[in-house]
Amino acid sequence: MASTPERTHAFATHVKPTKPLLAVSFFAADVQAGVGPFLGIYLQSRGWTPDTIGTVLTLGGIVGMLVTTPAGALVDATPHRRAVVVGASALTIVAACVIWLSQRFWPVTLSQIATAIAGAAMGPAMAGLTLGMTGRKNFDRQYGRNQVANHAGNIAAAALSGVLGWWLGIAYVFALSAAFGLACIGSVLLIPARAVHRHYARGLAHDDEQDPSQVHADSMRVLLRCRPLLVLAVVLAAFNLGNSAMLPLYSLAASAAHQDGASQITAANIIISQIVMLIAAVYASRLIRRWGFWWVILATLITLPLRGFTAAWLTTPLGILPVQIFDGIGSGLQSVAIPALVVHLLHGSGRVNLGQGAVKGVEAAGASLSPLLGGWLANRFGFSLAFVALGSLAAISLAVWIAQGARIRRACDSRRDELDKMADLDVSALLH
Repeated sequence: MASTPERTHAFATHVKPTKPLLAVSFFAADVQAGVGPFLGIYLQSRGWTPDTIGTVLTLGGIVGMLVTTPAGALVDATPHRRAVVVGASALTIVAACVIWLSQRFWPVTLSQIATAIAGAAMGPAMAGLTLGMTGRKNFDRQYGRNQVANHAGNIAAAALSGVLGWWLGIAYVFALSAAFGLACIGSVLLIPARAVHRHYARGLAHDDEQDPSQVHADSMRVLLRCRPLLVLAVVLAAFNLGNSAMLPLYSLAASAAHQDGASQITAANIIISQIVMLIAAVYASRLIRRWGFWWVILATLITLPLRGFTAAWLTTPLGILPVQIFDGIGSGLQSVAIPALVVHLLHGSGRVNLGQGAVKGVEAAGASLSPLLGGWLANRFGFSLAFVALGSLAAISLAVWIAQGARIRRACDSRRDELDKMADLDVSALLH
């Protein structure tokens, strides 16, 4: 076994660096998720049709897809990972101001492009900050805590958005988004720069204080050589093609039937799923360590057809509960399992955050087309058929994941021995 570095990230302050990291995760909720469901309701009230709304969301999603991998490469390359969070939060603030001032097609589209870029950068940045603080062995534990805070932030944002939408109008939801962006900037600046190890944050087990020699990352081709990573990306692309449009479409369907409570229905959609996601994130790392990555991700893929068929059958306020519970289970477990699996597969290469970005980029390819597909189906054939069609796309994900199951499990098992020989950070003071 390699010796474990004794670095403890300059814990000179009384506040553990993971505390502001949790605050960043909480306020990053609006930065990563944006205000998509509320934007759809807001634009629908301004006379926009579902297919036009879907087009705007898709254009933003395409840009987000294109910049996610470069964003991951940036997080690997720069030692200033906190600045990435600051930049992403600033884009969210600008986007909220644009929507507040104009509801024309191109200003709204540009705002969604800015939001997509912010969300694309935030994912790898949070993974890099967490890995640089806690090391590989404890990444899933701390990232699970981050996701609990993130889902709590989504719950708070959705509840406040529902109140603001009812009291002052949906337009004030965008002011709340800007406020969360400002709070996110303030929180990340509370993290000491030295609390994030510059090499471990990119997946290199190297400590300058013990070994001052230069260390180099693997070629970017490591992503193409990692077959389980490619399988994961394909599976997530198909899954998100069916899943991403569910929430905004279900909000549109329910609000069309109950127009008086549109913002409250949308808020309830988000809050229910986020509560379940929070609970799933609490137990995600335990389930991963007990059952392994393959079984946990398989369980998340099964939730999509259940969600789609339930949405088609229950387009009523009561239907919100089962539809969003399925979403919460799947997305909550994936929010921890996917980043942790990428770390497991790529740690030691120095390209972990590039891998996070690449997986999210391919995932975003499916997600960016989902609103366009869902909006088109709903506009021409009705909401029920749209939900059935989107849920049926899970067959692709399940078929690929099951067919490649043995290969993925072998890869995870073979890497475990290799990773155990690498040095890791001593973070016992952080996690207890």
